[in-house]
Amino acid sequence: MTPSELIKIWVELFNKGNAEAIAELYHPDAINHQVANDPVIGRKNICKMFATEFGTADMTCIIENIFQDGEWGILEWKDPLGLRGCGFFHVVEGKIKFQRGYWDKLSFLKMHGLPLPTK
Repeated sequence: MTPSELIKIWVELFNKGNAEAIAELYHPDAINHQVANDPVIGRKNICKMFATEFGTADMTCIIENIFQDGEWGILEWKDPLGLRGCGFFHVVEGKIKFQRGYWDKLSFLKMHGLPLPTK
């Protein structure tokens, strides 16, 4: 599966809030590093992260662009509330080995009425 194809499936599962299915798109030892948070290592921990996030806020990912360069796919996205971001996906053997995401955490927390960081 190409990175572009995998990203489209990832977005579909993300929008369904299906933590278990989205976690299956990752290698067992994958790393998901949303730069606003600490890296999450391993498929099981990535599944827990998504389950927590899906239980905390109603999130929708709208694809703006998908780019591909070899094993890398890049997703530019927005959501219905106006938040924008991008994600970089390193796809090896049809699974996500590494993901890095960039988005505005402070705006996200405010939009969803979630507590702001105290540090």
